[in-house]
Parts: sequence; structure tokens; C-alpha cells
Amino acid sequence: MKIIQPKSRPEISENAKLSKIYSQFENLITVLNGIGLPDNIKETINASIEQLNSASKDNLLKKTKKEQVKIVKLIEKQLKIVPINHYRNTWMALGMVVFGLPLGIAFGTILDNIGLLGIGLPIGMVIGLAVGTGMDKKAKEEGRQLNIEVSY
Repeated sequence: MKIIQPKSRPEISENAKLSKIYSQFENLITVLNGIGLPDNIKETINASIEQLNSASKDNLLKKTKKEQVKIVKLIEKQLKIVPINHYRNTWMALGMVVFGLPLGIAFGTILDNIGLLGIGLPIGMVIGLAVGTGMDKKAKEEGRQLNIEVSY
């Protein structure tokens, strides 16, 4: 079983943002076709592509992003395969929330100036980037990384 390709549409070239997202989606499907995926995952991906192919022109950008995120999450959860910099992007936000805010609150209360809350955010971001980059490096060494970077 092969993964079907999204149908090409003439209205895509009219919108630069849509063109970028749609070509990224097509590249993702091409990369996924190149690796051996189980049939049940291919069926799920094909269903997503069918929904995208039936989408109207008005909500094509939103639908393309939604289906792309859905496919990337499916591949990550089922097969532990991720795109380039996936963990870095995820952990950057997590680092700011999990590490940065508590550090900022600690600095603010210790120095009795809650205005220092924002100081923890860049510290948390750096911690998150370090953790995420390490996880991306490990995924690459284990051969669990797709040869494509997905931006949302």
C-alpha cells in the first residue's frame, strides 16, 4: 500500500503562505513514502489526505496545517519517528513554562520585586533548547529522524 499524494490545486500559487505550507506537506508525504510504514498508519495518513483533498479553497490553509500536525503526531506516537528539530521546538516552549516561570517567581520573591518574573523566561528557554537539542541528537543517532524539518 502506498500513501496517496495530495492533489495539486491552481489556487495554491495565489497565496504565498498557503503555497509554503502545502509544499511542506507534500514533502512530508514524499519522505513518509520513502520509509517503511505499517499499513494501518498508511491508511490513517491516506484518510487525512482525502480530507485535505476534499477541503474547500477557503479553509485549505487551516486544514493543511491541521492534517500536517495530525500526521506528525501519529508518526511520533506510534513509531517514535520525528522531523528535524521537533524536540527542540517542543522543549523550548516547555522550558519557558516548566523551568522559566518558577525561576522568575523565585527571583521575584527573593529580591522582593515581582518585575523580575520575566528574567526566568530566557533561562528556561535555554534549558528547554538544550534538552530538546539533546533529544533530537539522540533521535538522529538512533535513526528515528525524518529528513525534513516541519514548521508550523
